[in-house]
Amino acid sequence: MDAVGKTLVTGATGLVGSHVARALLARGDDVRATVRERSPLGAIADLEIETVTADVLDRRAVRRALRGVDKLFHCAGSTNLRAPWQDLYRANVAGTRIVLEEALRAGVGRVVYTSSVAAIGPAERGSTADEMQPFTAGRFGLPYVNAKHEAEKEALRVSALGLPVVIVNPAHVLGTGDLHRSSTELVRRFLRREIPVYVDGALCIVGARDCARGHLLADERGQVGERYILGGRNFTNDRLFADLGRLSGVEPPAVKLPLAAAFAIAHAAEALPGRPAVTVDEIRAISLWWAYRSTKARRELGWKPGHHEEPLVETIDWYRRREAGRVRTPGTRQPLPLRVAGFSLRTAESTLKLIAP
Repeated sequence: MDAVGKTLVTGATGLVGSHVARALLARGDDVRATVRERSPLGAIADLEIETVTADVLDRRAVRRALRGVDKLFHCAGSTNLRAPWQDLYRANVAGTRIVLEEALRAGVGRVVYTSSVAAIGPAERGSTADEMQPFTAGRFGLPYVNAKHEAEKEALRVSALGLPVVIVNPAHVLGTGDLHRSSTELVRRFLRREIPVYVDGALCIVGARDCARGHLLADERGQVGERYILGGRNFTNDRLFADLGRLSGVEPPAVKLPLAAAFAIAHAAEALPGRPAVTVDEIRAISLWWAYRSTKARRELGWKPGHHEEPLVETIDWYRRREAGRVRTPGTRQPLPLRVAGFSLRTAESTLKLIAP
């Protein structure tokens, strides 16, 4: 399908945006991308696209970027769990408001807005969520989750004013080209053996290329005002780390802690000078049940993700190439004290289950 005019991609230097830009070029669109002044361009350097310097918070720059644009893919935003609430609000909520209001003003014919499953919130433990789940995740106090929810409300508000917006809600995205070290940071830290302990939880993983295909299908087949979850395999944290270990050859974290103990460690880490190894918000986020059903996207868009191991392998291989010498080699084990501690905790847990009434 060829675009009538320009197709604008915001956030094109990011993981999702760069893959969306590639998919649009392959489709035959005439692509323009917004980039910030100091954004690394490595993810799109090989693409024959027009780039314009524009921060999504600069209304005049956004207005200029939208000239002659027929379609908009708004992929810009922040996924940094450690960012202050004000920064997350500006990047996700205020940025979305400005971009979509200016798109409405410019008469853009079609918009695909990149939200997140965070805007839906985690599922009940042991279950999966879909697009109809009411948002109740504000009680967890996670600034990123609340910002994405507020940003999605802005998208729906401007859509109600007449802008034809289709919303996609990607799960946790893995793949190549994450120069900003956003969602793939989990794999990077795993490979650098910087996750010594973990807690119970679940995470839905989707590959960046599959996610980009979902964006294009939302443009071609999605219903205005509707949202579509783009998710792949639902992993428990146990299974995710086991698979990363099997595929990379780096031994997974040896110690699985009760949530209260993990919170205590995170509080202590935050009290120390310097950058903490783990934060309370990170522990809270990874302890939740981010598991989803993509039935609606499959049914209405014809979307189908690839094999669930592909994004894991691609991310591992990308970091091995990008950070050779800084990530651990296959065969690397966890330190002996952690292995002993993990064995002791598992033994104690098994014993308690045997003697519990």
